[in-house]
Amino acid sequence: MKPKIGFVGVGKMGANMARHLVDVNYEVVAVYDVNKSVAESLSHELSIQPVTSLASVTDAADVIITVVTNDAAMQQIYHHEQGQKIDSLLVGAAGKTFINCATLSPSIQQEIDKSVQQAGAYCLEAAMASSIDQARQGTLYLMVGGDKAVFEAQQPLLNALSKDLQYVGEMGSASKVKALVNMVMNINTAALAEGLGLGEALGLDIGMLRQVFSQTGAASRVLETDAEDMQIRDHECYFSCEHAAKDSSIANNLADSCDLEVPLSKATQAQYDKLVQIGLGHLDKSAVAELTFKGRYTS
Repeated sequence: MKPKIGFVGVGKMGANMARHLVDVNYEVVAVYDVNKSVAESLSHELSIQPVTSLASVTDAADVIITVVTNDAAMQQIYHHEQGQKIDSLLVGAAGKTFINCATLSPSIQQEIDKSVQQAGAYCLEAAMASSIDQARQGTLYLMVGGDKAVFEAQQPLLNALSKDLQYVGEMGSASKVKALVNMVMNINTAALAEGLGLGEALGLDIGMLRQVFSQTGAASRVLETDAEDMQIRDHECYFSCEHAAKDSSIANNLADSCDLEVPLSKATQAQYDKLVQIGLGHLDKSAVAELTFKGRYTS
């Protein structure tokens, strides 16, 4: 029998994961978001009763999938108090399974896992290396960390969300791998923005330059996904500059903990931090080109 599913965090990724699971005949029984109107709208769309608390999601579901923004949000949903009343996913959690899909610090994943185990429940981290369209289609690439037996028990559900799974080891391992994935992706994105920006400044045809890049050592996945957007300044958000800054920061903190120098990653973080500071953090990561194309932004 398929488990009943609850979602906490139903922005673009979480909402589309929920829609896909309904499409493949999973019963999504509860959705919750700090933006109550978003959760209410999705509840209406999926024909489920809206919930008003974190504890009610845990009560209704067998498996709770969380897709929140950062470490602080993660700690809040598991250790939240409202005055004298505790509203937490850990209320009545015994026997439930939590699958945390946000990109977080490994230490936070380990902290949450410990709390979940103390509550008599189970926990996995399922880091996502994909975007909104893949969430809707059930073709995410998932890197999963946690107890191997829990992973195996939840593999049918994880398969329903993904085109490929990679079990990477104990809790915290997936967060480390995801931090490295996004570190390299962000560096590639910033490098592409510099190459295209310099090409334009030199008077080169950007369409031609993109074609040459695609057939040479300058080729990359971000060339496929971001180059045209950089050229035409279309920064509709699939992965925000704010998230890029956060994820590069996670990777850079891990490097510091290993006493390892990562100058390219730190320079990339500085670019994304700047975009956040000037109010462009909500734009897609391709907006780093706004800092590298001549005349677009002047400090």
